[in-house]
Amino acid sequence: MLVIDRERILASVVFSEVIDAMRDALVAQYLGQCETPMPMHIDVAPEQAEVHIKASYRRGGGHFGMKVASTFPNNLQRGLTVGPGVMMLFSAETGEPAALLCDNGYLTDVRTAAVGALVARELGRQDRQVGIIGAGLQGRHQARMLAEVMPLEKILVYDIDPRRLDLYVADMAEHLPDVRVETGKTPAQIARAVKFILTVTPARQPHFAAGDVQPGTHVNAVGADSVGKNEHDPNLLRRASLLLVDSLSQCLRLGELQHAPDCADKAVEIGRFCKEPVDFDRQGITVCDMTGLGVEDLAIAEYCYLKNT
Repeated sequence: MLVIDRERILASVVFSEVIDAMRDALVAQYLGQCETPMPMHIDVAPEQAEVHIKASYRRGGGHFGMKVASTFPNNLQRGLTVGPGVMMLFSAETGEPAALLCDNGYLTDVRTAAVGALVARELGRQDRQVGIIGAGLQGRHQARMLAEVMPLEKILVYDIDPRRLDLYVADMAEHLPDVRVETGKTPAQIARAVKFILTVTPARQPHFAAGDVQPGTHVNAVGADSVGKNEHDPNLLRRASLLLVDSLSQCLRLGELQHAPDCADKAVEIGRFCKEPVDFDRQGITVCDMTGLGVEDLAIAEYCYLKNT
């Protein structure tokens, strides 16, 4: 079994290539080429932590994959990563382990951000400023990925924890030195100020009202990925002229769509939109509900595996 350490993984990843890999994976999912079961979730109550286990197999592919990714918020005080994890690849011929990717959660962060950027690209968004609710690692990766597909000049960011805001500003100064970063007082203030919004938090109550969002705005809803999580007013989904989802069944159970199941009939899977774009009112609000799919983990794991063999 090949063991790929984090240093080699970091050296392997090219953001633009990962965006393309996510498009290929989501189209394959839409076309019914993948076996992608519903994720398994484990709550670790003493640490207020959660563990996500996801898997997938793409028919005809050389591997099936499994990912374990966690969120341990108290790790911030310990000087450890908040989102540890690993990915594994197994031979689709023999079932034997082929590779262990010791990414410490990095590949999960990158593939999630890549899907957000993919959606922006497929919608033809060319926003120069974005609002980000949640200044953790995912909020940083989302900004860096968006800079690959949009002429980003300004980020308005909010987080409940001032320490994360300080880390966010420092990180963006290093990785996106030409992009101005300002902090917002409230999520609603940010929602009213920009027309591209990302929410990347574990919230269980909406950050702002549907009425705070301007016509012509796109919202990438990233944080809701388990039962009970809720970043958005369900009326925002009801107002949407286009509602994208990474997986209809998964979003109905785990995403924002669980709080607005009456919108299921109008939801369009990202893979379908990439393959067969649908018409929508571009003056209206668009929303993408992202819960994270095992097929995305399989795709990025195989991408890194091939780069290191």
